[in-house]
Amino acid sequence: MRAMANALAGESRAAPSSTRVGRLAALALVAVLAHAPVLSAQEDIIVSHAITTFGDPPKYPADFAHLDYVNPDAPKGGEISFSAEGSFDSLNPYATLDGTPGALSSSMYESILTGVADEVGSSYCLLCTQMEYPKSKDWVIFHLRPDVLFSDGTPLTAHDVAFSHNLLITQGTPSYAAEVGRLIPKVEALDDLRVKFTFAPDVPRMGLIEQAGGTPVWSKAWFEKTGARLDKARLETSPGSGPYLLASFDVGKNIVYRRNPEYWGKDLPINQGRSNFDTIRVEYFADSDAAFQGFSAGEFTFRQENSSINWATAYDIPAVQKGWIKKDELANGNLPGASGFVFNVRRELFQNRDLRLALGRMFNFTFTNKTLQYGLFRQRESFWQGSTLQAQGKPEGLELELLQSVADLTEPAILTEDVFLPHVSSESQLDRGNLRAALALMEKAGYTTGDDGMLRNAKGEVLKIEFLETRPSFDRIIAPYVENLRKLGVDIAYNRVDPAQYQARTQSFDYDMIYDGYVNGLEEGLGLSQRYGTKERNDIFNPAGYGNVAVDKLIDGVVNAKSNAEMAAGVRAIDRIMRHDYFMVPTWYNDKYWVAYYDMYEHPEKMPPYALGQLDFWWYNADKAEALKAAGAIK
Repeated sequence: MRAMANALAGESRAAPSSTRVGRLAALALVAVLAHAPVLSAQEDIIVSHAITTFGDPPKYPADFAHLDYVNPDAPKGGEISFSAEGSFDSLNPYATLDGTPGALSSSMYESILTGVADEVGSSYCLLCTQMEYPKSKDWVIFHLRPDVLFSDGTPLTAHDVAFSHNLLITQGTPSYAAEVGRLIPKVEALDDLRVKFTFAPDVPRMGLIEQAGGTPVWSKAWFEKTGARLDKARLETSPGSGPYLLASFDVGKNIVYRRNPEYWGKDLPINQGRSNFDTIRVEYFADSDAAFQGFSAGEFTFRQENSSINWATAYDIPAVQKGWIKKDELANGNLPGASGFVFNVRRELFQNRDLRLALGRMFNFTFTNKTLQYGLFRQRESFWQGSTLQAQGKPEGLELELLQSVADLTEPAILTEDVFLPHVSSESQLDRGNLRAALALMEKAGYTTGDDGMLRNAKGEVLKIEFLETRPSFDRIIAPYVENLRKLGVDIAYNRVDPAQYQARTQSFDYDMIYDGYVNGLEEGLGLSQRYGTKERNDIFNPAGYGNVAVDKLIDGVVNAKSNAEMAAGVRAIDRIMRHDYFMVPTWYNDKYWVAYYDMYEHPEKMPPYALGQLDFWWYNADKAEALKAAGAIK
């Protein structure tokens, strides 16, 4: 259930699409004991139920009763349902380059450690009772709980953990397999309940224990019996240890998960007040318009709205007027997705920064937000928007020192000038001042305007660009930007393709521009290189194909940081450089969850900052549900 992450609200891909990214990203980085480490006098070994990134005490001690943000007495029962768009042809979410996985198909599997929704940088034992490791963090031994069972009733053991790690190394996403295989060269089952991860010498220790503990665990016996591969699409699912298991599916139409009444972990303190629904149903629709009509008709019961036009205008419907559907805005403390119009800088055309800046100038956030998005969004500036990791003003202190250490690899202005900010536009769709600025930048990039109004390079070649998209709902947002680019003199084609073609083309980086983004965290470490490292320009986590050797060096510093202050300064320096490099046009963000649901669901009064949690710690009110059924609101 912990894998049932909530998508960020707002008209954006807050993260790269799930078919491109897969579900192999590491847990948030984490490191040490409850209130004080337990040290062995002979071996100086730390024994703990939790770990935090920089050694601060975790919020919850070993003997906590339940998480602060849940209702431990929440009733069990009922169903919650939501929609997905398009279709699916696989229930194996780990085959990131083969097939389209069904929604929530990773939710049946658990990892040794798990995070919580009211704390950054901490992980707690889930499949384990405790972990032990030396101060050097050269290795970690997880002591597994003796009562963990897969959904087929077989015990989960250390042998399954070692098998799962090795399966990811041999059949997982190539970049993940290569990097994690380098960092964690050896995993061994010491016995049925103890598994040891040994880390490579001379590699940063930050996040390695958390990386090891974040590995999903699968049944070794099932894979060996069936011969199934992790990297191949399939509709047969392996048994998981999570609170939910697959109940039924109809390809392209729906998937139903049911709560496992024999779930081994239902009495754990960390699971109190969670996994409350008997069933979770996913209904598939061709597009967002069809999905909204389905919601209005009661075909599914919970909708997290991502369209500003819908949120502003579409809910004036009888079900809302009658009070059957509740419409609410809930605070979202997560880091906004670093989304925008992404340039594929793998292509020679987009390696010219002046050209990228010129194309970016033609996007008008002010017009888009006011006219098309009802003023519901804010303009995104940073890759770590609104957090302590966001670069501000001129660099100073440790951030400046770090930038000075890579001064020979960066533009001098980065060290002395205010951080790069998105351009400001007027309320008219075509801002004439920005048009003039864009033409000047195009001239610097080697393009001039011909008699026909088209931009041409020194060879007389017209500037041609394709914008690739798959969602019909985005037409109204992208169309004005495309029109502005044409007025600049760009021969731009807006090509909206079906989801299968979009997936195939984006997986092979066959595009000029797309609307996509990056998933960043409130604490950073090892994952930075996978997203922004020069060696990972052809990684599915890096849609722009970005890389900068100065950023590489700063990433090394972040990974080796000894304190939160060091980590944050390093990330701010990276943010400053990447914003200057302008490999994507920053667009908008939303700091609220927009939710609409049939009024039979309830949530804790005090919500945690980092999760909406509708599939986690919300619950079903049977009396309200019966009233809605009696009124004919739902079936």
